Order: sequence, then structure tokens, then C-alpha cells
Amino acid sequence: MATGSSSSINSKIRQIGFFGRYLPFPESVRPPMYDHISQFEPLLPASNRRDGLLEKAHHLQCVAHAARGRAHASVMELLAPMLRAMNSYYTNRIEGQHTLPAEIEQALRQDFAADADTRRRQRLAVAHMATEAWAAEHAAHTEWPRLFEPSVVQVLHQHLFSQLPPADLQGEQGELLVPGAWRQRDVSVGGHVAPRAQALPLFMNRFAEVYGHTRGGELAVVAVAAAHHRLAWVHPFIDGNGRVARLHSHVLLQGLGLTHGIWSPLRGMARTQARYCELLAQADLHRRNDLDGRGNLSEDGLVKFCDYFLDLCIDQATFMNELLDMPAMKARIAACLAFEASQEGSGMRMEALAPLHYLFLGGPMERGSFKAMTGLAPRTADRVLKALLDRQLLASDTPKGLLRFGVPLHALRFYFPALWPEAEAGQR
Repeated sequence: MATGSSSSINSKIRQIGFFGRYLPFPESVRPPMYDHISQFEPLLPASNRRDGLLEKAHHLQCVAHAARGRAHASVMELLAPMLRAMNSYYTNRIEGQHTLPAEIEQALRQDFAADADTRRRQRLAVAHMATEAWAAEHAAHTEWPRLFEPSVVQVLHQHLFSQLPPADLQGEQGELLVPGAWRQRDVSVGGHVAPRAQALPLFMNRFAEVYGHTRGGELAVVAVAAAHHRLAWVHPFIDGNGRVARLHSHVLLQGLGLTHGIWSPLRGMARTQARYCELLAQADLHRRNDLDGRGNLSEDGLVKFCDYFLDLCIDQATFMNELLDMPAMKARIAACLAFEASQEGSGMRMEALAPLHYLFLGGPMERGSFKAMTGLAPRTADRVLKALLDRQLLASDTPKGLLRFGVPLHALRFYFPALWPEAEAGQR
């Protein structure tokens, strides 16, 4: 099939379909289906099409590893839950099931909205966060090739959707979504005809076989990009395929030790959503001619998607590196403190800058040491400490425990400007 105007139409169709809606085929109008793994090729670009992709994969590795050590591990751990909330926001947005950051924050406190549809979206966001945290822990202890096994894809789907009540699992066609279960019927997703249901084990085993053999290095990074599209193309579940494909890519990048829990492709996908959907659709297409590879599917479409995916990851990793720059971070902490101190009755003082910056770089400290670093009189230092804790600019597990650097949503616009601008709206 040629690209051009037909590709543009397919893109719009796919954008609708990628939100999880599917169409069962009537028996009288059933088109030919994919039922043999030869129709799945190529799963990776041919060696003569890889050079540019491998160069970008190497660049991503360099940029991603540069983030290590930019902040103390305790700060990275504190950032992780906030970034999971951000990821849940962006994956909901891609699916056309938008949740406000404040609604996610409320849901984490079990304070759900009165509106039934908003509650459903809040539950999806919280479920995503829980699954992302659970998957990150398991990825750290799982051998890289095993992350492509069909059972891993199934368990991501199962963990995500088993957290939802039955009412949230009812599909548009009245069919109940079974968490972790392969679909049992043939479907069309927008303009794409997915493989036959009975052939899913064959396609998913081939998926694991090819990508699982990329055990490390730049080719493994390219495999993450290619696998994202090919998993969406297989469409193994009745619903939730887009969410699982994005979670799976996030887990794969963590398994390669590239994200350190501080960046994710999900933010970039949401912020370039039209391009994301367009390139997914282009990679769905059949091979156009002899210059478009040797497989059934368009190699050119797959290369373009992988190129986009790697550029997106480089952009997100670079962005976080710049935000974690140590000298710039001290200036941002100072800006946050200055704003807080300007609020009437806040109790904040600029003398807290030195110990706060120390916490960002060096990790937790005793309360007495923190107060001493301010150089303030004891009672004044106590008031400043209380104000910082009240505003969550400091974190502590117990009333007298060690102090850690805090990153509340209202401080994002100072500490990490433009990271999650939607969360900054309406914050004091």
C-alpha cells in the first residue's frame, strides 16, 4: 500500500483505534487475517538500515548514563512516585481519558471525585502508577531477554487491570475485559487488521524469540523501539493494548539501566501524540516495493518509527539531565525559597538554601545539623524547619527522623520547570 494521502487517512483512523476501541468483524464481511509469523517480518530493520539507529542508540546510552549521580539517591527515590503520577497522566491523555494532576493527587489519598467517569479515570491513573512501580522492581531482578516473554506482557496487563472493579472492565461492545487474557476474537483496530486470535501464541513467541536475542548494546536499544510498534500491531488483548505497550517499553528501558527512574518515553509520546500515532500507522503498512525491505510489512515504516522513538528518548533523557544540573538546581531552590518567603506568614527564610542544596547533593541529615547550617537562632531555625515540612519542601518519615529533600507538586515550576506544566497550574 502506498503512503501519501492514504497514510494520512490511516493515521487518523489509527489515532482513534489506538485509544483502545476495537471493531469485531461480522462473519459476512471478514477480510483475510494474519495467521502466519512470516507476515510479522521484519521485526528488526535489516543490517544495512541500522547504522543511523545504532548511532542514536549509542547517543541515548551516553545521555542516559550521564544522569547517574546528578542528585543523591534519596532525591531520585523521592522523584520516582511523582514521575509515575506524571506518566499515568500522560498515558491517560494519549488514550483520550484525560485526568487532571490534582485529580490524580486526590485519588492517591483515596479522595475520589463524585462524577463516575472521573472516578474511573482516577482509578486507571492510580492503577498505572502501582503497576509501573511493581514492574520496575521486577525488571531490576529479571534477565533482559525474559522481559520479552509473552508471560511478561500478560502479567503487565493482568496487574494493571486487575486493580479495577468489574464495572471499569466493561467494553464498548459489552464484552468484559479479562485481565491478562489474550483476546479470543478477531478484531480490526482503526485501519489495521490484527492477527487472528488463534495465532496470537505464534506471534508472541516470535516476538520473544527475536527481541530476546538482542542481549545488550545498541541493538537492544533499537529492539525496544521496534518492539513497541510490533506489540501494538499484534494487539494481543481485547483492550488496553496501548497502555501495556507503553508500560512494556518503559520497563524494557529500565531493564537496560537507562532511565534510573527519572525519565520515561511516555511524556514524549503524549507531547508528540499526532506524530506518534502517524508513525505507528505508517509502520502498520504492507511493504510497498522491492526497496521497502524483504518482509511482509514496511521496513521503511519500521525504521521511521524506531528513529522517532530513539529521538524521543534522547530528548527526554537530555531534558532531565539539564534539569538535574547541580549549579542550576541551587538557583532554582533559591527561587522557590524566595517565593515562599514572600508569602505573608510563611515562616520561610533564605538561610535554608545551603542545607536544602546539601540535601539535594548529599542526602538525608539530622535535624540539628540542618538547623545549624542555616546559621539562625534556635527558635527561628525551628520555625523555618516547621514551615519547610508543612510545605513538603522537606520530607521525614517520623517527627524526629532524618530530613530529606522534598519535591511537592507546587515546587515543580521552580525545581523542574516545564517537566509537568499541567501540574503547575493552580499551585500556590
